[in-house]
Amino acid sequence: MDVLHKTKSSQFKKTMDTKKTYEQKCRDKEEADQNVNRNTNNTKQLEKLNAKAQQAKQNAEEADRLYQQNVTTLGKARDEWMKEHVKACEMFEKQALERINFLRNTVWTHLNQLSQQCVTSDELYEEVRKSLEQCDVREDIEHFVNLRQTGDKPPAPVVYENFYSGQRSPTGAPPSRLPPPIIRRGPLPDPTNNSRDDIVYSTVQDAGYSVIQY
Repeated sequence: MDVLHKTKSSQFKKTMDTKKTYEQKCRDKEEADQNVNRNTNNTKQLEKLNAKAQQAKQNAEEADRLYQQNVTTLGKARDEWMKEHVKACEMFEKQALERINFLRNTVWTHLNQLSQQCVTSDELYEEVRKSLEQCDVREDIEHFVNLRQTGDKPPAPVVYENFYSGQRSPTGAPPSRLPPPIIRRGPLPDPTNNSRDDIVYSTVQDAGYSVIQY
């Protein structure tokens, strides 16, 4: 498009220049003919004017030929430029259609993915909520104690043993302290006032269920 446009512009300027030259030569020819018609008495002068008029006629004919030739060349350049212009417009339109269609489909697909992700996330949230519904604080703590306990009695106190006498707790040694009495706590309070005694949080109904997999 750029090359053909420059060619057309250059040829247009050249054609306009030849047109001006052609018009000027035509005016020179008309002026020479008028001089011949005004000077009919002097034979010698008339011959000069005739020769000048003949030369002006030849110049005008040559300028006319160049002018017509440049007009024809400009017409061809213009036709090529117009054909290329139509092809370029069609190509630009095709590219615009492909670009807009690609952008539309990409955004559409992306939004579908985001929407599907929201649905999937909500389903996973619902699974977590179902698991939380089975939570019982008292049962969970009791389960942990039963699972991790090491015994129900504290270790015995360390007493003094004399190396030489082999006696334990000799006179003058600090008396051994008896272990503090074990006080059993009462049942844990229920902070949620949960009346569903049959729900055990520590064991989910589905044996294969695990929060880690989500």
